[in-house]
Amino acid sequence: MAVTAITIAAMGIYTLLGLVRHTLFRTTSLDLTLFDQAVRGMAGFGAPTSPLRGMNLGQGMDFNQLSEHFSPILALLAPLYWVHDGPETLIVAQAALFALAIVPIWRYTRRVLGSTPAYLVAIAYALSWPVARAVNFDFHEVAFAPVLISLMIERFHAGRHGHVALAVLGLALVKEDMGLMVLGFGVFALIKGRRFDGLMYAGFGLAYTLLALGVFIPALGGDSHMYWAYDHLGADIPAVAGKVITDPLGTLDLLVSPMAKIDTLVFLLWPALLSCLFSPIILLAAPPYLERMLSDRPIWWNTEFHHSAFIVAVVICAGVDGAARLIRWTGRDGLGLAWAAGACAVALSLVPRFPFDQLIRPEFYQSQPDVAAAEAAVRVIPDGVVVEAINHVGPHLSGRDTVLLWEDRPAVAPWIIADVARISYPWGSPDRQRERVEELKRDGYQVLFDQEGYVVLHRP
Repeated sequence: MAVTAITIAAMGIYTLLGLVRHTLFRTTSLDLTLFDQAVRGMAGFGAPTSPLRGMNLGQGMDFNQLSEHFSPILALLAPLYWVHDGPETLIVAQAALFALAIVPIWRYTRRVLGSTPAYLVAIAYALSWPVARAVNFDFHEVAFAPVLISLMIERFHAGRHGHVALAVLGLALVKEDMGLMVLGFGVFALIKGRRFDGLMYAGFGLAYTLLALGVFIPALGGDSHMYWAYDHLGADIPAVAGKVITDPLGTLDLLVSPMAKIDTLVFLLWPALLSCLFSPIILLAAPPYLERMLSDRPIWWNTEFHHSAFIVAVVICAGVDGAARLIRWTGRDGLGLAWAAGACAVALSLVPRFPFDQLIRPEFYQSQPDVAAAEAAVRVIPDGVVVEAINHVGPHLSGRDTVLLWEDRPAVAPWIIADVARISYPWGSPDRQRERVEELKRDGYQVLFDQEGYVVLHRP
């Protein structure tokens, strides 16, 4: 009953954070509308198309979202759209998925350290900063990762290897690069004496990622090199591997420079009080971590957004195993409870620094005049039309209209919701946004609404 209460409470916290942000126009088309369109396509027994992302990439309205990131596991969310057809469904589903990881984490910790530490570790995960970052940023396929990873680790520890295989398969379907984490799990299984299983998982993980990038994504019309961010190391995976082997010092320098990478590493390890470094479970996190830190994309290096949520369950479970190893080495039985209490205290101490802190601030819930204006602008748009909307308005139209992103390019939709008061991706400044509205008016668009910076334009 206690772990159920913790799980339900965590889901409530995540749902509250997500829905308040959505209600107050703090969610965005990239990426909430994008996923909403894709899952709606699946719910209608069609392709997971995203007109918004397709037009954003210059690939048309029929763009298949699986050709950008191969995440077929999203199909599991499609039946939820038969109950409620809208982006709010994804916010609630994401909250439930992140919260469900508490159960296998609690079961694993109880078996390794005991009941009391298990509750403390469950709370530490529930309040962890990677989860806070993820639920504070729209919706992403990462929501499936913690529950599948923790289930994979817990079932392996319990000796239920049939269940492990199912969890591994599910994890691979989360995203094309999750095969690399399966590869790390295979190495872990080898170390733990499951040689056949380890070789099978390692081979499957590597083969799956190569197939997803080289076959599945191109077959759906995508570019397998779209997210290739390693030209400074080589043009392909073999070239990068060769560079890492021949220049280990240069590779090491890439992992610690600039300072943002060290900051992220410390924030990832500190919630487990560094004990995760004593456990081979941490090998699961190595490929995703290297994928981020060896890239040339600063947005992947820091603690922002959802990227760290892919490995938070690994770090927590590795910390539990590392604490158990320290107990065996030192002979101090009370160390497990002390470690769990410390991990819980660290999670609590980081709350003010990360998004859960918003929930105790009254201003987080306050609706400003610009929110009322945005709601009024949305009401001007009729149902069933194609509309280009500023990034933070699009999710409020996605359930009833075909939403495209309002960008600095020739207009293609008869309806447009612009914002000339607040900078919003992908615009560079409100000044340019105002200039673009004047250009649209000269092109024949009529202004039907203008309040608090929100402008609704329509070309008959």
